[in-house]
Amino acid sequence: QVPLVESGGGLVQAGGSLRLSCAASGSIFKIYTLGWYRQAPRKQREVVAEISDLGVTNYADSVEGRFAISRDNPKNTVYLQMNSLKPEDTAVYYCNAVTSRAPPWGQGTQVTVSS
Repeated sequence: QVPLVESGGGLVQAGGSLRLSCAASGSIFKIYTLGWYRQAPRKQREVVAEISDLGVTNYADSVEGRFAISRDNPKNTVYLQMNSLKPEDTAVYYCNAVTSRAPPWGQGTQVTVSS
């Protein structure tokens, strides 16, 4: 399977915003719940937000109220709008299908929040 492709990361000051994008194949996009994950240095990868094929969303407590996940079905793309960013949000962000049959992890996109 082809990895999903993340983009949109960058360097931002605390309190700023970024929008990440994730392009998926049509077969994956239509069937599975999709999630955004992140991995900070020396930490395990953790789930940040999920969105089901029906648009039901779920968030980690640490980002609830600040991040918003959405999907554009015609474009097979999932977005993560990140507002009120904090230095502790600094990590490589990945997206993937939430299933044991998920494709390999992609390169991710680096988000760095300066204080």
